[in-house]
Amino acid sequence: MMVLLVQRGPRLNRLIAPSPSSRIMSGVRVRFAPSPTGYLHVGGARTALYNWLFARHVGGVFILRIEDTDMDRSKPELTTAILESLEWLGLTWDEGPVYQSQRLARYREMALNLERSGHAYPCFCTPEELQAKRAQAEAERRAWKYDGACRALSAAERERRRAEGRPSAIRFRVPDSGQTSFEDQVFGHIEVQHRDLEDFVLLRSDGHPTYHLGVVADDLDLRVTHVIRGADHISNTPKQILMYRALEAPVPAFAHLPLILGPDKQRLSKRHGATSVGAYREQGVLPEALVNFLVLLGWTPPGQKEIVPREEMIRDFELTAVSKSNAVFDLEKLAWMNSEYVRNLPAEQLRPLVERELTKAGLGARDSGFAPRQEERFKQTVLLLQSRARTLQDFSGAFRAFFTDEFTYDPEAEKKFWKDAALPALIDALAERLAATEPFDVAATEKTLRSLAEEKGVKAGLLINAARVALTGQAVAPGLFEVMLALGRDRVISRLHRAAAHLRAGGK
Repeated sequence: MMVLLVQRGPRLNRLIAPSPSSRIMSGVRVRFAPSPTGYLHVGGARTALYNWLFARHVGGVFILRIEDTDMDRSKPELTTAILESLEWLGLTWDEGPVYQSQRLARYREMALNLERSGHAYPCFCTPEELQAKRAQAEAERRAWKYDGACRALSAAERERRRAEGRPSAIRFRVPDSGQTSFEDQVFGHIEVQHRDLEDFVLLRSDGHPTYHLGVVADDLDLRVTHVIRGADHISNTPKQILMYRALEAPVPAFAHLPLILGPDKQRLSKRHGATSVGAYREQGVLPEALVNFLVLLGWTPPGQKEIVPREEMIRDFELTAVSKSNAVFDLEKLAWMNSEYVRNLPAEQLRPLVERELTKAGLGARDSGFAPRQEERFKQTVLLLQSRARTLQDFSGAFRAFFTDEFTYDPEAEKKFWKDAALPALIDALAERLAATEPFDVAATEKTLRSLAEEKGVKAGLLINAARVALTGQAVAPGLFEVMLALGRDRVISRLHRAAAHLRAGGK
């Protein structure tokens, strides 16, 4: 049975309007709460996706919250980048964004209320004193946690120290005995003994909240029913449950997601390659492919399908089907999946993406031989290359020669297919024959090349492979005669003569 949290305390100090497209059919409310101290990490994107899917699956509300209370590291431009990445992935939010930096008064009020009720107390220990105790514990090779030095101060002593102007933090008073347990919707029953917890800080001496205070205050005021986040937050959950109980507030359901690891089974980091959503966007990964890849990092759809349309994700996603095991971020699988999405993208959707990629690389399609009157050739070229592309970046990289004359020959391709000393003359001869070939189509150009090879007493493969390198700079490309048709007669002839000259000059 769903429990709808009752909002306590003052109303949120930011007007939140539901998305007109949202269809609210249940009391479920979930949130994604990134911190703008960096770009949107793929792990964070997976968390956002699971929250979004769960909300869409049950007809609930997906809320976006920006945890920007780290004044030194939070940057507005990073907030903008996070929002853009979420929108690019299609993870539209129903409410928000709510900014923690606009709610500082609310956090201070909650901390003081907890102090007044005896569930928290002021701590006057200085950072230097705490560091000294921590260092001593390390020297003695024992675990350290706050020793409760200020826990038993009398009310009079607390007031005296405050009257002296001594700065203080506010700590939560963890019960001396007992335990806190909860049923995690992924990991099952989890129980923590109170003796293993320290009296944790709620409000720093500078008046800024810690994570624990901010997240509980926000989730409470936003009426969040399900907290879906990474497994690295499991240790935080008992502390936050204690706070809910101290506030006499309903406790939300918790679901912790398995971590994402690199191929070496270590926590995913920059040493494994790109880790931000924006970086994969720049590399030419389609949002549909990245979403499909991320959803499988911890969840297996019915039938164990690899390619899962978004509507099927929404229909089938269940928190109880999320794995407890950590997931491995496999770049090769992402590349394969992206190639599948590129291959099946409708032509009218792919062409503008290719044009944007070419423009970004300084190879604007309109400036590279594809004038408006040659629009059909551009369309045919994209269609020819579509089945071979792994990312959009391939169109400005591996396929560069199809959109500009400024390309280089792959040294390995030269070494493998340009060894025969007769090639300069053969390539020039092929160019001359093609200049007179009519019509200039796949069948006629192939007949011209094979006739020349037979006349010169060489294998057609020698000319085909050599011409492919001359026209594309690569050893591997679509069929040679389809390539000729895509480039057009003038470019084919020019490039063949250029290659012959290059070979005569000794490859310089």
